[in-house]
Amino acid sequence: MSDTSSELDVRMGHPSPSVLAVLCLISLLGCVKTRAEPKPFLTVSPSWPTQGASVTLSCEVKPSSSEWRIFWYKAVPDLRNKNYRYELLNGSIHGTKENSFIITGQKHSAGFACRAGRENPEISTSYSEPKFVWSADARPAASLTASPDREKHFTSQNVSLKCDGKSTDGRIRYYRQINTQSYLYDCSTWWTVNESSCIVNSPSDYQAVYWCESGSEFSNAVNLTIYKPKSVLTVSPSWPTPGASVTLRCNHDDQSPGWRFYWYKAVPHKTDHGYRHELLPGSISGTVQDSFIIHEQNHTSGYSCRAGRRNPELFTDYSEPKFVWSAVSHPAASLSVSPDREQHFTSESVTLNCGGNSAEWRVMRVSPSGHLTQIPKCSHWGKMSGSSCIVKYQSNPKSVFWCESGSGEFSNAANVTLHTRDLLLVSPVHPVTEGASVTLSCRMRGENKLSNVTFYHNDKLIQHDSTGELNISAVSQSDEGFYKCEHSGNVSPQSWMAVEGVSKPGSSSFPVLLVLGVVCGSVFVILLLLLCGFRLSQGSSHRVIQSEIADQRSSIDQPLNQTNERSSSSHDEDEAGDVTYAHIKFKNAKRGRVQHSTLDMKGRTHDPEEGAVYSDVRTAAAEALSAAAADAALYSEVRKGPKKRVS
Repeated sequence: MSDTSSELDVRMGHPSPSVLAVLCLISLLGCVKTRAEPKPFLTVSPSWPTQGASVTLSCEVKPSSSEWRIFWYKAVPDLRNKNYRYELLNGSIHGTKENSFIITGQKHSAGFACRAGRENPEISTSYSEPKFVWSADARPAASLTASPDREKHFTSQNVSLKCDGKSTDGRIRYYRQINTQSYLYDCSTWWTVNESSCIVNSPSDYQAVYWCESGSEFSNAVNLTIYKPKSVLTVSPSWPTPGASVTLRCNHDDQSPGWRFYWYKAVPHKTDHGYRHELLPGSISGTVQDSFIIHEQNHTSGYSCRAGRRNPELFTDYSEPKFVWSAVSHPAASLSVSPDREQHFTSESVTLNCGGNSAEWRVMRVSPSGHLTQIPKCSHWGKMSGSSCIVKYQSNPKSVFWCESGSGEFSNAANVTLHTRDLLLVSPVHPVTEGASVTLSCRMRGENKLSNVTFYHNDKLIQHDSTGELNISAVSQSDEGFYKCEHSGNVSPQSWMAVEGVSKPGSSSFPVLLVLGVVCGSVFVILLLLLCGFRLSQGSSHRVIQSEIADQRSSIDQPLNQTNERSSSSHDEDEAGDVTYAHIKFKNAKRGRVQHSTLDMKGRTHDPEEGAVYSDVRTAAAEALSAAAADAALYSEVRKGPKKRVS
């Protein structure tokens, strides 16, 4: 009867006592299994205290309870078990109700931990993960040295850490913080360990705190930061006038000497959707200066830089490309904007059209903050609708746009502004040619025509017109500048109207022709003066040079002259132009007779004869001699003996 009743109770939904006992046991086991175990978390502040300063330990237990008492410990290295043992700190034997504990006079590196306990029922948590207070001061018991001895190191360079101390046992440990997580490792976990040294060589950016544990002591701690130096390029000006110079400047985050700078042209690249880098002329060997000047910049271009040095060889990454923009288009690549104005309402769409010598295009944009951003469906090759890109309201309403072709060309650039104001200025987005006409107007959102509009040029009122338009019949360079309009108290944003100069035929070559004319004229005058001087020199070279030397016996003069004339007339005609005779009269005080000589102006020399007397005669050049020879001293030979012609 009872069995039947039990079965009936179960069938009717009333379980038996045995079934209830089993269900309760399962429920209790489930509660025990799913119950969260309390866990303590320790923090220390500051982690790098000054010598002798106080350090605050804070212990948080989860789940929290007002019944917890906190116990504070010193973490002592346990090299045998490759862990730590924990020693209660003074004043913490019975625990504290407060969840913080202050350590005064902290001088050296140390490790700490905490745990919580309570009564009724008695329960204690596990130890928290150890946390560390670091000091850079070495101590005899344990010390850590780094070579090279500096905090910052470059990637792929070896940093040697060596542990010294009183104990022969030691290990090098390091602590890393990655985001919100902290990690504690032995140096041998990731790096090469050689006896008491550890070699750190990281190919990527890396930061950690290293220290040595020798016996039961902590050494000083060393901060290591491993990084690849980065280069940052700036360009000035970013909107140069056509043909102007542009200055590139390259900065990087290591100021040690020995760096050289390399300068590149950033060329659009289809493969990686980025840019390839081509060294600029004059930059093959790098420059010592951190600046580089580009002369005669005419079109939109991209540039990049990087720095390098030797011993050991190291190069920074390429800098992010920076751009120099020009509103001047060229056949290889051009950008047009529709509607053709700079300012647009956010409710409107703007179409950017790329044209030139390529079938593949992408449209790029730089935000006001200078970041290179991409336009969805327009910044990747082959994603555009033909060569057109439609731009709608963006988070950065004012940007610079340009086209890049698949063949590596840049188009002209254009400023395009999408804004939420109700009034905008209608002005051309491209430069206006000097001498052409242009019309500026004002637009109100939802209205096509406005009247009583005031126009400003560089914040100066220039026109208040009932037609709502500003007409400039012949644009000049003085019309270039910022314009804005005002209507019914609303003021539009200002826009820059650029004026493009006209190259007049022959105007560019006129300065060159002028300089050539002046140079040629000067050379002609100099040559003419030289020719006149030469002619005068020729005429004077044919005169007969006469030298008279005072002679106390003047009665001999006449016979001597007659003898010279007879000798002169007896020459052949071909010799007459070759020889010039010098008539020399002198009294030989010792021998009492006159000597006679002839001088050959062709410079023919005669072997000196015994008893010959030489006279120094300076004269102009003869017809067959150069001007230089005319200034030279000529010597005439005076022969003793019979009077005869000397050939």
